[in-house]
Amino acid sequence: MDSFFKVANKFKRITVKKTTKRLPPPGTSPGSLVVSEDALKPMIKVYSFSQKFFEEKEVEDFTQVSTILQERPMEIHWVDVRGLGDSALLKHIQESLGVSALVLEDIIHTHQRPKLEEYDDYLFAISRMICLNKDLLLENEQISFLVTKKVLYTFQENYEDCLEPVRKRLREGKGNIRVGGTSYLMYAVMDIILDNYFFLINRFGEELDTLEERLYRRPEKSITYEAQQIKRAFITVRRAVWPERDKINDMLRSTSPLITKNTKFFLRDLYDHSMQIIDLVESYKEITTSLIDMYLSFVSNRTNEVMRVLTVISSVFIPLTFIAGVYGMNFAYEDPKTGKVLPGNMPELYAENGYLYTMLVMALIALLQLIYFWRKGWLK
Repeated sequence: MDSFFKVANKFKRITVKKTTKRLPPPGTSPGSLVVSEDALKPMIKVYSFSQKFFEEKEVEDFTQVSTILQERPMEIHWVDVRGLGDSALLKHIQESLGVSALVLEDIIHTHQRPKLEEYDDYLFAISRMICLNKDLLLENEQISFLVTKKVLYTFQENYEDCLEPVRKRLREGKGNIRVGGTSYLMYAVMDIILDNYFFLINRFGEELDTLEERLYRRPEKSITYEAQQIKRAFITVRRAVWPERDKINDMLRSTSPLITKNTKFFLRDLYDHSMQIIDLVESYKEITTSLIDMYLSFVSNRTNEVMRVLTVISSVFIPLTFIAGVYGMNFAYEDPKTGKVLPGNMPELYAENGYLYTMLVMALIALLQLIYFWRKGWLK
């Protein structure tokens, strides 16, 4: 029993982080770069690699990035930008890469849905990165991709992310990550994002099992609150994974040379994963709704049981109250002043042992009612 409640408390802390979408003021012209005041200062890392070479550098500004790219034109590069609080950096990227202002606007305004846009010299894509932070808050962040032949640029709003396994594979040179090109590196990042969806879904699935056990043991109002939090989490995942599936499908159908045939082979597997996540989310959403309905049903049944007990008690006392009310009218059989007999009044009022007989009759009526209710099954 103790271990059960430890597990319950473990999951109880997980909540969906409430965020405010940073939208530009109404009437802002398309392509305007409106940087939020609380945006973090960019932290830039450049990963340069080939099959037998790897180098990782943290740089201060984008001019150093350009220097690294010029010094090693034969290697593949991953420019990882975390923090979007520098509009000068984005303008420099726009000038050096010839990126559309609308693309940079989508990078800064981090409320976009997953999508893929194809241009002549690059691809632009967006994914939603849903992770648990150190405080067990569910964060829904945007990660943007700019894919060129030799360089993959990624842009994130915060410093923390769930991409460390990709960086570790890159450092150790495991698998095809160093030889697959920029499109494969983008696939690897998307793959770890969907894998994290699986982790979150499985964890919340375990929490649903715990809530179900608690519901059977002792229905509590807090169960509905926790179930609603889980439902919100599944809605968040659902809103991210449906367009993510469409984006992967667009990549599979794309004729752009930037997405290699080898990458498309792995993207098919990633598409299957997205379909599995959608199925799991829909199934667990139904389970969450059924848990809330089950709690309401338990509460309704408990109320019905209480009402049944109260009804039985009332039914027993109604005839007894009637008898007590009749003999409480005190219509005397004999006039105390004149001594005249009043035959139309209560002859039992002064009967010998009348009180005892009345109580016995009342007890017999109550007993017969209880026997009748018991045989009908109303006292179970």
